[in-house]
Amino acid sequence: MTSTSNPRDLRAELESLTTEAFRPDLADIDRLPTLEIARLMNGEDTTVPAAVAARLPAIAAAIDAIADRMARGGRLIYAGAGTAGRLGVLDASECPPTFNTDPEQVVGLIAGGPTAMVTSVEGAEDSADLARTDLDALALTSVDTVVGISASGRTPYAIAAVEHARRQGALTVGLACNADSALAAAAEHGIEIVVGPELITGSTRLKAGTAQKLVLNMLSTITMIRLGKTYGNLMVDVRASNEKLRARSRRIVALATGAPDEEIERALAATDGEVKNAILTLLADVDGPTAARLLEESGGHLRAALAAAR
Repeated sequence: MTSTSNPRDLRAELESLTTEAFRPDLADIDRLPTLEIARLMNGEDTTVPAAVAARLPAIAAAIDAIADRMARGGRLIYAGAGTAGRLGVLDASECPPTFNTDPEQVVGLIAGGPTAMVTSVEGAEDSADLARTDLDALALTSVDTVVGISASGRTPYAIAAVEHARRQGALTVGLACNADSALAAAAEHGIEIVVGPELITGSTRLKAGTAQKLVLNMLSTITMIRLGKTYGNLMVDVRASNEKLRARSRRIVALATGAPDEEIERALAATDGEVKNAILTLLADVDGPTAARLLEESGGHLRAALAAAR
């Protein structure tokens, strides 16, 4: 599905969207003191979590389906344009350092490519062909998941990505901020977070962007919890690529085991700095190679590896 190319019809379509609605009560916002504008904006933002809460069952169902596919080797792929695309790229780029995922395991596609992260790419969001081309470059499989992201729920790039992925047998999720959206209808799992009109008419990087960020946080984070990337609420798969993360690694091992510093250092040295392995050596009193084997046999789930060791 693509939107009409008639400017008059497109204007009417946009005017029908909640995210594009005009707020007459805010027509004089530019005449208010800065503190009052800040209070108004903050008040608007506080409504977003409740809108997300209303859709938690749909979000949870999508997460369970995503985790099932990823446990079988699938990828999580975000596809969107503009702010929505940038949010997808942001969420994807945070997964390797946080959860030690392969960079190809969680992927963010933005209409227009990397250039569109910092500048508008003319016509990219309106191109269904571009979405199909971007996905074909990834060689989709039936265990992959494609999440189309669009505040309006009508962006041709996002809708085409979901439709194309579904034809390939991939799992599809449509994340929008308007009810009865074409994007949600095109996906197996439609998630519509209706946040209402924006403080600045049509500026969907505001409440809609915040809502999308919250949902994407849930999709990736809870999926990773389901995949065993955490132990309790500890990031036991964190990649220690700098001094801050190395210090965080030591702290995580300490919180998980209660071991003294010298034992933690020995455990991390014996496991090449792998936090999850180091925790297992300390809690199960096994050596590094045994910890690695137990974790491999348990699919990377530390709790399961601990149970097997005991």
